[in-house]
Amino acid sequence: MAGSKSSIVFLLVLNLLSVSLFLCASFSPDRPTDRRILVLLDDLSLKSSHSLFFSSLQSRGYDVDFKLADDPTIAVKRYGQYLYDGLIIFSPSIDRFGGSLDVEGVLDFVDSGHDLILAADSNASDLIRNIAAECGVDFDEGPTCVVIDHSSYAVSETEGDHTLIAADNFIQSDVILGAKTIEAPVLFKGIGHSLNPENSLVLKVLSGSASAYSANPYTKLSSPPSLVGTAISLARNNARIMISGSLNMFSNRLFRSGVQKVGNLNKYVKSGNEEFVTELSKWIFHERGHLKSVNIKHNKVGETEEPQSYRINDDLEFSVEIFEWSGTSWVPYVANDVQVQFYMMSPYVLKTLSTDQKGKYHTSFKVPDVYGVFQFKVEYQRLGYTSLSLSKQIPVRPFRHNEYERFIVTAFPYYGASFSMMAGFFIFSFIYLYHK
Repeated sequence: MAGSKSSIVFLLVLNLLSVSLFLCASFSPDRPTDRRILVLLDDLSLKSSHSLFFSSLQSRGYDVDFKLADDPTIAVKRYGQYLYDGLIIFSPSIDRFGGSLDVEGVLDFVDSGHDLILAADSNASDLIRNIAAECGVDFDEGPTCVVIDHSSYAVSETEGDHTLIAADNFIQSDVILGAKTIEAPVLFKGIGHSLNPENSLVLKVLSGSASAYSANPYTKLSSPPSLVGTAISLARNNARIMISGSLNMFSNRLFRSGVQKVGNLNKYVKSGNEEFVTELSKWIFHERGHLKSVNIKHNKVGETEEPQSYRINDDLEFSVEIFEWSGTSWVPYVANDVQVQFYMMSPYVLKTLSTDQKGKYHTSFKVPDVYGVFQFKVEYQRLGYTSLSLSKQIPVRPFRHNEYERFIVTAFPYYGASFSMMAGFFIFSFIYLYHK
């Protein structure tokens, strides 16, 4: 098992919010945060057993609508308009959604720029597995398989099979998990899942240790487990999506439970579950890490109006304003790694933009000595932040016939040769005609 190249991930994040310019426009410029959330439950008793998580959403201003997953009145879209901004599926065993919702409906909901939290367990149905698979996450197919870790389990008087994991392998990102460090380990009990390594949108938020593996805790292993180590994923977010292999991770019992990791003398009165899930949900629902761009401008140096075209070797200025949503308002986004490309087939100019610390990014450069149709392109991707993909097209023309200099210094030898030839021809003609 130590030689296996696969690993276990407890929690994954998929930043489907690779938001390009058109996707940014799908959010309100005044408030990008999702406010209407539909929660689908296997059993209405989950409203009370997971009430702390739901209360944290409601206290932050979310309108949470609870429905049974098989409710025949379920609809997320009506007359072409979405009724909700976010979807939480806490129904791991459901075989078929009620109403008009199905796998395609959930994927269309995500593709339209809305967000999803999906929690499963060892009883995950084919429906839940198919939704996760479409998002690039594969749950362990083994029957009754759960994540086991004999060296990173939580000390417990009732859990003797080492399936209650004390996980502390968090992603290092203040944008996703907040600036405050989560001190206590997160308690996890559930199913593991793996990710497609070629999917660049997937982020592991919480991963298993090198000794974790996925198997049936009540049977003897006859062959190496299919999922081992840090490849086991416990949850993931993508557009933004969070996929968790544990519904219990959101429960009041684990929120309030104390935790002590085996082999560690530190005993925490309260697990890190509540802080971890709350901070992660802020990122998922765009309370953090959401960027927008406005006022993309370009003009010739010394002018203010945007021209219809540039001439080769013109000096131009480019600027764009970028703001970040703080949870209550838009604030200037400050970074030193925003770049612009002046692009035609390939970038002819690549410049890092300077910032005035107030959200405005700007630079100036000379138009290359090549004419054609160019684009100003800003492709900005940073861990945890909305990706910006901005482009603006502009033609570049050569000099017109009346825009060249009348006399070019480098052509003086040719000018001299022409005039000397004319003078010689005149002298030759005069001598030939008038001299015997």
